[in-house]
Amino acid sequence: MSEPEWYRANRASWDERVGVHIGAGGYDLSGLRAGRGRLNAIEEAELPPVEGKRILHLQCHFGRDSLTLAQRGAEVFGLDFSRRAIEVACNLAGELGLAERTSFIHADLYDAVQAVPTPHRFDMVFVTWGAICWLPDITRWAQIVAAMLRPGGLLYLAEGHPTAGVFDDTTSSPDGMPGLFAPYFSRDPILDTDPRDYVNVEARLTNATSYNWIHTLGDIVTSLIAAGMTLNWLHEHAAVTWRMFRILVEDDGGLYRWPDKPWLPLAFSLSATRR
Repeated sequence: MSEPEWYRANRASWDERVGVHIGAGGYDLSGLRAGRGRLNAIEEAELPPVEGKRILHLQCHFGRDSLTLAQRGAEVFGLDFSRRAIEVACNLAGELGLAERTSFIHADLYDAVQAVPTPHRFDMVFVTWGAICWLPDITRWAQIVAAMLRPGGLLYLAEGHPTAGVFDDTTSSPDGMPGLFAPYFSRDPILDTDPRDYVNVEARLTNATSYNWIHTLGDIVTSLIAAGMTLNWLHEHAAVTWRMFRILVEDDGGLYRWPDKPWLPLAFSLSATRR
């Protein structure tokens, strides 16, 4: 069966981003290489201790956060659809002496139950930042999350807020505020041709075309509940981990905020338990 165009385009974009993100101007890996990797400020404040836990990191990219969790004593399985990302993750795990505590799997998210050894037995599924927006079916995603967890296992999800996905800089107003970009309740894919990268502002992607979807907060939570999860808490944040809009300013904790008033939430996070 041939791949859908959205899948081919998204994978080509993320294959290219791997090189951008591990090169000059990409992610700072100095703390990770020094044995003291850190997550973003939002996760650091919310994530429970992970030592001794068995964690599945879905859409792990090149494994930076997976390896950070492994440094804290977790056994981590990372899954991503980019073969290049998984190759880099495996090499980085070997370099850091974490190969025995990490396993990286090249597979499509929707094939996770078949691709990951011993599903139904993870203590935690970890999903963060720019992950679920690339998936067309949030109901199937929630079912996969639930299927990977043992009873009592935990999902931790931190994401850009779907209301912020309605706006974009391409139609910004004279004062720099982002303008309308996509309808909140639309189920149609959003075609994006912006060649800029969210980490390296100087980079310009050759594979710039990508497709993403807005999943409403209601759809996300309802899909998890229907899949057998119990919502523990839901937080909305006036800050996000990347410069989502040019007008945002960086705070002392490395998060990006509105410069004057918190006009709308930029991120959300939630915890849910498998029943």
